[in-house]
Amino acid sequence: MNKPSNATHPTLNRRTAMQALTLPVLSPWAALAQTAGLPIEQVKIVNGFPAGGTADATSRRIGDKLAGTPLSKNSAVVENKTGAAGRIAIDTVKNGPADGSSLLLTPYSMMAIYPHIYKTLSYDPIKDFAPVCMASSMSHGLAVGPMVPATVKTVKDFVAWCKANPKQANYGSPAAGSTPHFLGALLSLDTGVEMQHVPYRGSVPGVTDVIGGQLAAMFTPHGDFLANHRAGKIRILATSGKKRSPFVPEVATFAEQGFSDLTVEEWFGFFAPAKTPANVVSAANAAINLAIKDKGVVDAWATQGLVPLGGSSEDMAADLKKQLAFWGPIVKRIGFTAES
Repeated sequence: MNKPSNATHPTLNRRTAMQALTLPVLSPWAALAQTAGLPIEQVKIVNGFPAGGTADATSRRIGDKLAGTPLSKNSAVVENKTGAAGRIAIDTVKNGPADGSSLLLTPYSMMAIYPHIYKTLSYDPIKDFAPVCMASSMSHGLAVGPMVPATVKTVKDFVAWCKANPKQANYGSPAAGSTPHFLGALLSLDTGVEMQHVPYRGSVPGVTDVIGGQLAAMFTPHGDFLANHRAGKIRILATSGKKRSPFVPEVATFAEQGFSDLTVEEWFGFFAPAKTPANVVSAANAAINLAIKDKGVVDAWATQGLVPLGGSSEDMAADLKKQLAFWGPIVKRIGFTAES
């Protein structure tokens, strides 16, 4: 009897099929791992905000998971390079080595809004950077502290209080020209009630001043409010998402309260210098996407109001251009410039 050929042998056919199925999953990692210059010894993740905030949490959770990937032999080190509303961190990475050893983590506002407010910006978000991967998304929130009476429970209550107390009608944001800053500016424009903006170097110092009664209110990623909101030290009055935040479902959105202009969901994203080789960007994207799926990362981010994103570098590039176009008319309406 002739032996069956491979084409008709069921066992061999199943084995061949399984190999065909696994190759597409394994080959990208194998190819990346064999690329000259990869993995590098260690990645540095630079962000422009203080330790303890959402930018820091995003940086560190991803950085911890980069060890042993085709990108890096070791976990990443995180550098919180504060100042100039996040621009120092951006310039640091722009002028750094384009080999994957230096990545920027930033909210999109520094890339999509700043070009509309700075006449002479030191970087071009499209020409000077290679999008790597969107990391996490967030809703912003408005919270008040002990300076504002406990009877203020809604956005309309807060607006009425500001109108009645013009000397105390102020709000902080993590940076001048940031998304939270403009949410506050839009609220002031939409209601006709003047509110003084107080810029900070990140969320943490502003939230501290709200808790201490030195500042009436704060617009910032709502995850930076969660612990103190739950402890009763501050009160979140609204969140900026299309739907209520799963982390504070008892808090109505701005849109639910009649302020649909304040519907914004912002993402944190990783960028590399523009001349970073495509294979290095691919390795970084693959490593970050894998980290984002880790349960420990997901659970840790949930404590700070962050929702995992991920996706391709092409997805990120397309959304960045979309955000640039979206924010242009809003910035023009607000009338804010860096010289304001």
